[in-house]
Amino acid sequence: MKVLVTGGLGYIGSHVTTLLLSSGYAVVCLDNLDNSSEDVLERIKAISGKSPEFKAVDVRDKIALQQVFTMHGPFDGIIHFAAYKAVEESIKKPLKYYENNITGLINILSCASVTNTPFIFSSSCTVYGQAKELPIDESAPLQPAVSPYGNTKKMGEEIIRDTCQSSKGFKAILLRYFNPIGAHPSGKIGEKPKGVPQNLVPYLTQTVAGIRPILNVFGNQYDTPDGTCIRDYIHVMDLAQAHIDSLVYLLKDMNVESCEVFNVGTGNGVSVLELIIAFERATGLKVPYTISAPRAGDTVSAYASTKKITHTMKWKPKYTLEEALLSAWKWEQQLISKSK
Repeated sequence: MKVLVTGGLGYIGSHVTTLLLSSGYAVVCLDNLDNSSEDVLERIKAISGKSPEFKAVDVRDKIALQQVFTMHGPFDGIIHFAAYKAVEESIKKPLKYYENNITGLINILSCASVTNTPFIFSSSCTVYGQAKELPIDESAPLQPAVSPYGNTKKMGEEIIRDTCQSSKGFKAILLRYFNPIGAHPSGKIGEKPKGVPQNLVPYLTQTVAGIRPILNVFGNQYDTPDGTCIRDYIHVMDLAQAHIDSLVYLLKDMNVESCEVFNVGTGNGVSVLELIIAFERATGLKVPYTISAPRAGDTVSAYASTKKITHTMKWKPKYTLEEALLSAWKWEQQLISKSK
């Protein structure tokens, strides 16, 4: 079977591409290389023994995208990652996020819905905001977005639902990620942010590596056991497997609703300080950190109920928090050795 992966050389996309190839799928990978690089292709091949068919295509380019479907299709499934994801940048550059995340989605749906190609969408738990009940299940009401990035995920879900309703036979799954961390166990692919990391774990590993002077823990006066924010941290490999399981589910189950939503997390809430302690326990290294002022708009606590995806697809996370953090450090060490 052949799968189209957009943003396939990015952090999550590269892990999904690798796992697809290792599982026997043929993969056509699109990426505009804004937040990735072509050397990821060699890393994917080193792990899987295979290479995806790579096309340097921007999903905002509707003509180029249509050519991919004409020349390299038909596809048995599409997994769509090609979106910008930095919350703070989206606040500063909202039009950049709406143009890429919404226009790109509309362009690929224009192709996918015509061919009724099963569609997996990279969504986010940010659509829940600060939920009133924890853990958060898929029936929780969505909250107003606190950033243009979050709004693009909310809008994207609505656009996909409307497309499913209007296009008979077109089916999609919306995967609401919680907090992906870690890297491939080989240490050959992982999260490589450009500039200052916006996410906790790459900032932490860069701090331990001496690239950043100190890790800022934003606030310790929240209504949580240790005062710091709580999140649901899921190993990127478990997240990657959820995409493949979702695609198999769409392909095999004829009774699937036209558009379904699934949380992807561990179901466990972990505070920032607990994560730091877990990293120190896993690696034997100390994390230099300081308590800073809280950030505006931060959700206090968010962790998933994963009952639906476990019941429906038999998916469940396999990796521990310590394994995820150890893999992130292994990846950081690889980046350090390469830069020398």
